[in-house]
Amino acid sequence: MSLGSIDWDRSRSGPLHGPPRFQFSCDTPLLVTLLLVIGLGFIVLYSALGADAGKLMRQGVRFAAAFGAFFVLAQIPPHYLRTWTPWFYTFVLGLLLLVMVNGEIGKGAQRWLNLGFVTMQPSEFMKLAVPMMVAWFMHDRSLPPRLSHLFVMAVIVLVPALMIERQPDLGTALLVVASGGLTILLAGLSVRILAVLGLIGVCAAPLHWVFAMSDYQKARVLTFLNPESDPLGAGYNGIQAKIAIGSGGLFGKGWLNGTQAHLEFLPERSTDFVFAVMAEEFGLLGLLLLLTLYLILVGRGLYIAAQAQDTFTRLLAGTLSLTFFVYVFVNTAMVCGLLPVVGVPLPLVSAGGTSMVTLMAGFGMLAAIGGHRKLLAP
Repeated sequence: MSLGSIDWDRSRSGPLHGPPRFQFSCDTPLLVTLLLVIGLGFIVLYSALGADAGKLMRQGVRFAAAFGAFFVLAQIPPHYLRTWTPWFYTFVLGLLLLVMVNGEIGKGAQRWLNLGFVTMQPSEFMKLAVPMMVAWFMHDRSLPPRLSHLFVMAVIVLVPALMIERQPDLGTALLVVASGGLTILLAGLSVRILAVLGLIGVCAAPLHWVFAMSDYQKARVLTFLNPESDPLGAGYNGIQAKIAIGSGGLFGKGWLNGTQAHLEFLPERSTDFVFAVMAEEFGLLGLLLLLTLYLILVGRGLYIAAQAQDTFTRLLAGTLSLTFFVYVFVNTAMVCGLLPVVGVPLPLVSAGGTSMVTLMAGFGMLAAIGGHRKLLAP
């Protein structure tokens, strides 16, 4: 289903007689589901922001910018995306270097660039640049990838991930690794190679703990294993989130009636822990509605990937869909105490600017891949 199409290539119907004719294109199921998730998110976020209409309006401006990115990218043929990928990856890598040299420091981390009119977090764009670059690298190469190909792809993934971890931002670094790893996985890895990589990861974990992880990152892992060891310190966030989730019950306490959020027991309630706000006010049924909409988005993305017509678009669409699932899983599992707190926002619901733009840009590329397939269909 499509709202239209774009006639970028008139040569298939005859010689060009004037400029290309533009027709708007967008994947309708994807767009409708996105609007439903964002609409539900705004309802929850209004409560999480303390019913502050001004703050919600600022989030609305960010949402408008994100939707602009979605619609623009939805109109671009995927072969242009493939052509621009190395330049985009290099540009974002340069932004990460700039953050290391002259980044803005906040909450003990150097992650942001202040451009005067806006503050941006370049590491968020690597969640798109890395899978795009891996898919670009494998486009003209044989599948499954050879060992030499795996080495090159590992460099593409790990160089920006290590730069992001040094900010420090372990959560985003792990998500960048996950996005690149999913692209490699979709390219077709043998079970033997997967087993070897898993063994290397297990062996490297102790070294990473000793030499790479900062003290606050280690504290988060230890608190995850035993949150009651420091209930008023490192374990406070997780404990309060679980209290909020449990108190919501089946139907919740009602919109704007969440005591954990409005009495300020729940920290970061408009960003990392907004899922707990929704659980307290809308209960299990509200959470199931949101999770169902998320699954529809993932399923639509995988359908687009299955129908894609070349290696680049198949790998990119599949990775964008599965990475979105990973974002949802990590945040919800973190809030429920099933994973350590890593500072990952709830997609399309948590307050934020760069993360919203990045997510919607990814969905815009998905819409472009789906629309391009329709244009080439007989």
